[in-house]
Amino acid sequence: MSLRFHEIAEGSHRILNPFTEDKLMLLGEICQLQPGMRQLDLACGKGEMLCQWAARWGIEGVGVDISKVFLAAARARAAALKVGQRITFVEADAGQYAAEVNDFDLVSCIGATWIGNGVVGTIELLRHALKDGGLMLIGEPYWIDPPPEPAYESAGVAKDDFTDLIGTLERFESAGMELVEMVLSNPDSWDRYVASQWRTVDEWLRANPDDPDAPALREWIAGSKRDYMQYGRRYLSWGVFVLRAR
Repeated sequence: MSLRFHEIAEGSHRILNPFTEDKLMLLGEICQLQPGMRQLDLACGKGEMLCQWAARWGIEGVGVDISKVFLAAARARAAALKVGQRITFVEADAGQYAAEVNDFDLVSCIGATWIGNGVVGTIELLRHALKDGGLMLIGEPYWIDPPPEPAYESAGVAKDDFTDLIGTLERFESAGMELVEMVLSNPDSWDRYVASQWRTVDEWLRANPDDPDAPALREWIAGSKRDYMQYGRRYLSWGVFVLRAR
């Protein structure tokens, strides 16, 4: 999916993953957040995690994303929640962002491990910014059951892009990380994340029928529906995994 398609399809979302606000706040409780703790969030999207956690627990943080559209929404959200003084949003390629060494109590990449060419590479991107004893959050899809061969092509992923839960655990361990907690999505949160994109795109296409990208966007969303109905809902899930260096 192109960045523009991503921005259009998730126009009505605040959380750009199959995660509810309740689960987002549960994750914050699990991390035992305290006022003054600092978080680095790579590929932060609209910054909902940073903004909500700053408002609820008084954390500070830096969010990095490549999308001007998402960052504008993030800054507006921070202003609405009156946390703009505690959260900084940076427009940059998250995979190339140079954070201060050992500067953050919490580091995260939620649902965007392509920035490091996968889980292990993303852990390496985040590791140098994390204080000793700090927590790392990785959001990642996983296969519930082995999918049939056509599912990989349908989803546009290689066979080794994602694995099952035990394989995900093994990837964390191979990178020297200990899994200490997790919060997983469920079919309902997947439905709301994916299906609401269909309506958002439908309304956008009706309002912009002559846009040069309209035919390709229409083709992409049609494929998204078929993939989710045929394979995604049955075989693929998603979660946020809480890690600590061994």
